[in-house]
Amino acid sequence: MNSLPVLAPETDEACCVPGSLPALTAEDALQKALVFKALADPNRLRLLSMVRAEAAGESCVCDLTGPLDLGQPTVSHHLKILVDAGLLRREKRGTWAYYSLVPGALEQTAGLLATL
Repeated sequence: MNSLPVLAPETDEACCVPGSLPALTAEDALQKALVFKALADPNRLRLLSMVRAEAAGESCVCDLTGPLDLGQPTVSHHLKILVDAGLLRREKRGTWAYYSLVPGALEQTAGLLATL
C-alpha cells in the first residue's frame, strides 16, 4: 500500500504580526456607516446633487420637492438623514429650511474607503 508522506505544517512567523494600521474604533465605524447609509438611497443622492448644483450654494426645501416628485415631509426626512450624516447643514428661515453642503464633506466622504 502506497501511503502519502505526512507534511509538517509550515509556520509563518509573519501571520501573527499585528498590522501597521489601527482598526476602526466602534465610534468611527458608526459615523462611517451613517454616511454610507445616507448615500445608499437614490433620492438622497439626487438631493445632494441638487443642493450642490445650486448657484446660490443652498436650496430651500420648497424647491426640492418638485424635481423628486415627493411630498415635503418625505423630502424633509431624507434631508434630515443627510444632515445627521454630516453632509448637509440646515438653516431655518421663517417657515422654510435652507440646506447647503458642509464644506469639505464630499471630499471627506470620497476618502472614506481609503481610510479602511
